Amino acid sequence: PSSPKNSGICMELVNKNIKNSKIVPTLGVCLGHQVIAECFNSKVIQSGKPVHGKVSKIYFKNSYIFNEIKNPFEATRYHSLIVDQKSLSNELKITANTNDGVIMALEHQKFPIYGVQFHPESIATENGHKLLKNFLNTKKYFC
Repeated sequence: PSSPKNSGICMELVNKNIKNSKIVPTLGVCLGHQVIAECFNSKVIQSGKPVHGKVSKIYFKNSYIFNEIKNPFEATRYHSLIVDQKSLSNELKITANTNDGVIMALEHQKFPIYGVQFHPESIATENGHKLLKNFLNTKKYFC
């Protein structure tokens, strides 16, 4: 799609989840990351430099989904849109970026809602399975 707003029911699902009294842990990958940002009134913009199959170093801050992952790590990217750092909602915090400042991960300040711009499922992403396992284990803390 040309933007998260054109992503079918994705925005509707995230919006319904955040209005729910018992939020379901959510992980948005690539477009899903952008959908989460837009659902919290952040802007998604053209990156200026599309990346398709590019492996980049990802630098992260303290976040449960990065537990036991080396910092930095390499991850595969496929995108032409990015979350605009200047418009990021106070409800979200940046948890990872590239060395040139592109947001690579964000999460909600209170709820188990995470977004990653890179592809943890890619064979070229280091510790991608560990990140996914960490996310799946969030249910221990929030459900």
